[in-house]
Amino acid sequence: MTRLSTTPLSVLDLAPIRDGGTIADSFSDSVALARLTESLGFTRYWLAEHHSLEGIASAATSVLMGHIAGKTSRIRIGSGGIMLPNHPPLVIAEQFGTLETLYPGRIDLGLGRAPGSDAATMAAMRRDPHAGVEDFPQRLEELEGYLDEARPGQRVQAVPGQGTRVPIWLLGSSLYSAQLAAHKGLPFAFAAQFAPAQLDDALAVYRRNFQPSAVLEAPYAMVGLPVLAADSDEHAHFLSTTAQQKFLGLIRGQRGRAKPPVRSLDWNPMERAQVESFLGAAVIGSPSTVRDGLERMLERTQADELMLNTDTYALEDRLNSYQLVSDVWRQA
Repeated sequence: MTRLSTTPLSVLDLAPIRDGGTIADSFSDSVALARLTESLGFTRYWLAEHHSLEGIASAATSVLMGHIAGKTSRIRIGSGGIMLPNHPPLVIAEQFGTLETLYPGRIDLGLGRAPGSDAATMAAMRRDPHAGVEDFPQRLEELEGYLDEARPGQRVQAVPGQGTRVPIWLLGSSLYSAQLAAHKGLPFAFAAQFAPAQLDDALAVYRRNFQPSAVLEAPYAMVGLPVLAADSDEHAHFLSTTAQQKFLGLIRGQRGRAKPPVRSLDWNPMERAQVESFLGAAVIGSPSTVRDGLERMLERTQADELMLNTDTYALEDRLNSYQLVSDVWRQA
């Protein structure tokens, strides 16, 4: 028995919108993927908050979570994550208290600090540009208070929300969230699916500084990874050019919809290096290649759980990738 066979696997979905597709298609694709991965035994299905991005349909994260939860029966549905400085903690407590009441024992609340978009969108959301820089711990504590049992004399309550104790995770791609998660005794998820540079340092900080809490007695670390499995290494790398084109567009300030894979990309050496840094933790290839890559990542990080993000143009390639990963997971 290997580390891979005993490690829970989960799914991160950005609800990508394809060139030539519609937002309704994206939501239908998410339901199909959630149903498949639930049947395959995956633990969680998380959706991420992004705004004003033409290629991502998960802006109303809690609404889409409710839709996915209603189309599934067992898999945990969560946010990966809600960007807390974008919202009043009371509103998030009400939204997630509602979800937990509708789907008891199946809801996760992953929290991040980033805006999930650019400065103009931050202004449109009326977000203070300094929000989350210094006051994130206070916002988190306020949110925890709305999800815990009401205190005597508590004037403002989250209804629904109060007493639901929705599990909170801290998400991040730097040392800040790792330190805060350790201090609070909360589970921690590192976003190596797009920013792997500080992965090892963040995990070390989290584990070294962890303080047991009512939530966790020991640290629990999940690592997000870009993973793409196909029938051959060559075909998997061909399919991965969809994700490469997305990051190349971000570098160039061109945020568009998911593009079909291509045989070659028109990029200069600096752009290629930047794209490869975004995808530095990617595990791409045939089933055996992916199995070996995931085993190496588990050996390196000692992660308690892996959350896989598979970015392909066609839904069938995405579904096939998760099926192939499930096959090697069960056989490991």
